[in-house]
Amino acid sequence: MQTCNVSGSESQCTNVVIIKRERALAMQNLLRDEALAISALQHLPVELFPPLFKDAFTHKRFNILRKMVQVWPFPCLPLGGLMKMKAPYLDILQIVLDGIDALLDQNSHPRSYKLRVLDLRALHKDFWTVWAGDTTASCTPGAKYKRKIQRRGPKIVAQPNSLKVFVDLCLKPRALDTCLSFVFQWVRERKALLQLGCKKLKINTVAIQNVVKVLDMLDLDCMEEVEVCCTWKLSTLATFAPYLGRMTNLLSFILSHIHVPASITPEEKKQLVSQFTSQFPNLRCLQDLSLDSVGFLKDQMDQVFRCLEAPLEILSITDCQLSESDLKSLSQCPGIRQLKHLNLSGVILTNISPEPLRVLLERVAATLKTLDLENCMIMDSQLNVFLPALSQCVQLIMFNYLRNPISVAVLERLLYHTSKLSYLSLEMYSTPWEIYGAQSASHHKRLDQLREELSKTMMHLEHNRTVWFSVAPCLP
Repeated sequence: MQTCNVSGSESQCTNVVIIKRERALAMQNLLRDEALAISALQHLPVELFPPLFKDAFTHKRFNILRKMVQVWPFPCLPLGGLMKMKAPYLDILQIVLDGIDALLDQNSHPRSYKLRVLDLRALHKDFWTVWAGDTTASCTPGAKYKRKIQRRGPKIVAQPNSLKVFVDLCLKPRALDTCLSFVFQWVRERKALLQLGCKKLKINTVAIQNVVKVLDMLDLDCMEEVEVCCTWKLSTLATFAPYLGRMTNLLSFILSHIHVPASITPEEKKQLVSQFTSQFPNLRCLQDLSLDSVGFLKDQMDQVFRCLEAPLEILSITDCQLSESDLKSLSQCPGIRQLKHLNLSGVILTNISPEPLRVLLERVAATLKTLDLENCMIMDSQLNVFLPALSQCVQLIMFNYLRNPISVAVLERLLYHTSKLSYLSLEMYSTPWEIYGAQSASHHKRLDQLREELSKTMMHLEHNRTVWFSVAPCLP
């Protein structure tokens, strides 16, 4: 069934449907007569190129596709929005690259061609659906909180008369997929004529020599997101570090599970750590930094934080040891002034002064939206120190305090402070340890009273709020 939202009379809606049907019929006629289609390309209206290209793609009209690439009227050909970089699409990819080869031949094609970017990433599906008249297909439901950032740094602009090819890469222990291998070989043979860009790189292999081969082919200025999610040795990270430093437009860097061999000397470790941290002054656009299980940076965090001047939006340091000096340098970091999401889960803070955390929360109070302190083993006395700063985080929407030992009395005080945060919608706590003690009956009664008071308080809120207690307590 066709739905028409065009204002006006019913006849206007009918005309829209008729025009779409006539255009579809014209596309079918062109595809049937290949010679006619190719000869008509020079005079084809711009708005008909995307639907004709999509139809030729679907029906594998290779000659039409090849010629359409050569006269493509837009700066970008978002081919990745139509195809997957998998073996079944290799024949179409080869045809498109054949067409681009004709563009790269300066002797047979004028310098005025419009195509500047071949985008092979799985994006831009809305480009094809909108031009085809299917506006509903491009609407996707939004998600709540995702690791999502927006570019604030300079845009990457292709040089005049040059061609840039964009891919997303996930480097695994096995070889690249068939289509990607073909693209890399094609680029390698034409390296002087085009640039290969990657905005999103995921590394899931310890074979650093293979990673380096790929990085040597990429225009690293284009890189926006890098995720290293395998167990690298510290020496491997040091080898990767110079490439990281060349990613001057990087927005997001996620690093996890760096292994430091027991045989390494303190001097060697210091040198390798320095090779890594010395690259951070070059990351002037960084907005999202995630460091998971990177214990080698204990007592070295100042080398990272003092270099971060661009405003971070997301900072995650998890499942590793930090010193009090590390937390102090974090609280003084120039780049945290607009922090929205802070995750310190798994960083044990029991024997660390809560003062740096208090200062940190005060500095980010105006912008912080999520705070994750799960399994930090924070004591009641420490919480009491930074609790006033927590109550100043007026934008907070999520607070995770699971797996921290807490008493009923301190929980009561904590809930009193968080109840004043008008945007807070999710709070998570461990059941107070006293519930399972010798006087458990009285504590159970007080906890039930707290729940009733919470329910009454939340009845007057303008939004839903969930306060969640784990079943198991966290013992001090």
